[in-house]
Amino acid sequence: MESFRTEIENPIVQKDIIDLERKIALFRDGKIDDERFRSLRLARGVYGQRQEGVQMIRIKLPFGKVTSEQLTRITKVSDEYSTGRLHITTRQDIQIHYVSLDRTPQLWAELEKDDVTLREACGNTVRNITASETAGIDSEEPFDVSPYAHAMFQFFLRNPVCQEMGRKFKISFSSSDKDTALSYLHDLGFIPRIVNGERGFKVMLGGGLGSQPHHAELLSEFIPVNQIIPTTEGVLRIFDRYGERAKRLKARMKFLIKDIGRDEFLRLVDEEKKALSHETVEIDTTAFDGAIPAPLLEAPKVVIEDTAAFDAWKKSNVIAQKQAGYVAIGIKVLLGDFYTDKARALAELIKNYAANELRFSLRQDILIRHVKEENLPFFYQELAKLDFVALGYNTISDITACPGTDTCNLGIASSTGIAVELERVLETEYPQYSNNQEITIKISGCMNACGQHNMAEIGFQGMSINSGKLVAPALQVLLGGGNLGNGNGRFSDKVIKIPSRRGPDALRFILNDFEANGNGQSFLNYYDAKGEKYFYEFLKPLADLTNLTEADFVDWGNADNYVKAVGVGECAGVVIDLVATLLLEAKDKLTFAQEAFDDAKWADAIYLAYAGFVNGAKALLLAENQKTNHQAGIIDLFDTVFVATNIIQLKTTLRDLVYQINQNEPSAEFAQNYIQDAIVFFEAIESYREKDLADA
Repeated sequence: MESFRTEIENPIVQKDIIDLERKIALFRDGKIDDERFRSLRLARGVYGQRQEGVQMIRIKLPFGKVTSEQLTRITKVSDEYSTGRLHITTRQDIQIHYVSLDRTPQLWAELEKDDVTLREACGNTVRNITASETAGIDSEEPFDVSPYAHAMFQFFLRNPVCQEMGRKFKISFSSSDKDTALSYLHDLGFIPRIVNGERGFKVMLGGGLGSQPHHAELLSEFIPVNQIIPTTEGVLRIFDRYGERAKRLKARMKFLIKDIGRDEFLRLVDEEKKALSHETVEIDTTAFDGAIPAPLLEAPKVVIEDTAAFDAWKKSNVIAQKQAGYVAIGIKVLLGDFYTDKARALAELIKNYAANELRFSLRQDILIRHVKEENLPFFYQELAKLDFVALGYNTISDITACPGTDTCNLGIASSTGIAVELERVLETEYPQYSNNQEITIKISGCMNACGQHNMAEIGFQGMSINSGKLVAPALQVLLGGGNLGNGNGRFSDKVIKIPSRRGPDALRFILNDFEANGNGQSFLNYYDAKGEKYFYEFLKPLADLTNLTEADFVDWGNADNYVKAVGVGECAGVVIDLVATLLLEAKDKLTFAQEAFDDAKWADAIYLAYAGFVNGAKALLLAENQKTNHQAGIIDLFDTVFVATNIIQLKTTLRDLVYQINQNEPSAEFAQNYIQDAIVFFEAIESYREKDLADA
């Protein structure tokens, strides 16, 4: 491991990677609990697969932006450590699979050579911040949201406020009122506004999908750009303190807001204002404001022979930019999967003949930006060589699907196999829909909605269905979801469950009826006019289990009979708390707090000391078999069990000690005093614990 330690110039990154290597060694030696190690590696982008002994690696690419150099670096890593396949996610990340756990530190070090990180790509952290892939080129945008998404990513990466929350936290930035980044299903969603000449954002709060989708509520119609980071920090602090930690399925922020109400939640956020690290954060947009750089090379002149195919491609996949004379090219990527040979060729193409930038989209596609319009024939020719000119970018046939049973522990039925078949049906049987951008089809392999099935006009969820002693793969058919724009959306109705092999017929029934009875309406108006029961009735014959054939017991993309096998989910890294581990972590937090103080990072030091208080209190409560479901409850329960009974004597209540955090500005003096209070508290509980064990 010495080879990469000296190659990484950033000492913070170097420390991260060496720490991962050390923790892997401790895990291998049996010195770290398996569940605790899971939480740690998830926060470093290392995610268990369905297949034993190998890992999925999630590469975090803020708002999907990638340069030629970064894409080339990713291809080298994939070839060296994985299988050469790159998977684009619905959060604009790249995932690679079948990676050895022991090689992940080296892999991470290689990526960092081109400023690509794994940090906080998974786990109970702020996940990859997404944005409309057209941000910066959208003719309808008030301004480019890219620098604001980038600043948000930079500010919260490694920020103590959001390292060990009860659950993951998702943020999006849409480029316009069309809300293509789907603010309404995010914990925080930002839509750009200009009011009286000032830039700002409409902000949506507390949305989410999963098994219980929840529409975000309005936080504010307008927050100035220099307030978006402090606002987000306040929200994260309250989620960290009051969010559910015992019941994983109730741990997303949407449940906290539902429990205490929007107004109470925002009151608590307001109480944190004095404690915030910054009152305002000015965001530098300079790196995004310059003119589009000229291509390195002049594109050769190309004569297109099949002009009809070229014209169809331009109509389907080419987007006019707000910058005159430039266009963007959409590449429809089946299942979001492409391979390193094509990725390298694509990297060279954008480096030499465009502006050295592409973006991965929320629909698992690729968008090449800043292409001179006169160079379109050349790009068409080169992309055709890579088989990257399939029609239907952002259309009904551009189906979103999670990996499902291919690699995910939670997959119940294949999502990729049925997606391929549905795209075939659309291409061969419904050419009239080739440019339909009104209807979306999305597929998830389980209820967790990584494929966003429950917000689509037409959605499918992987399930299983019993027929006597046999089990067949199945699909829940969902209808009526969609993005309405400006922070508004609707979730799909669960209409009927059918054997998976009948999924294509379900799509045929729906589209045929829409053509026959839609009467020129939009699909959603047609659905509303007919009602859910109408669709249940005409799809009901597909749910008949008395006529199953042998083929119905074989899932799409498989040769063998279906076996339902669901593993342990890793989406949030559930932690089994051990007293000794918690005490060790509390001590670590105090060490980190002192290090942050020495670096003059007062707010970080204070929050790390806060975490030390909470972890220490939780450890002693656990030793007494006293449990609570959030940090605020830990603080109150500790006072009840230990302080009020004089079992542990403090100079005041733990509540008064801890909540100094939101009554003082983050100054050097307060940070020093707060850390000292935390150290004294830790010494008191450590002494009690030692005596308790000695007396046992």
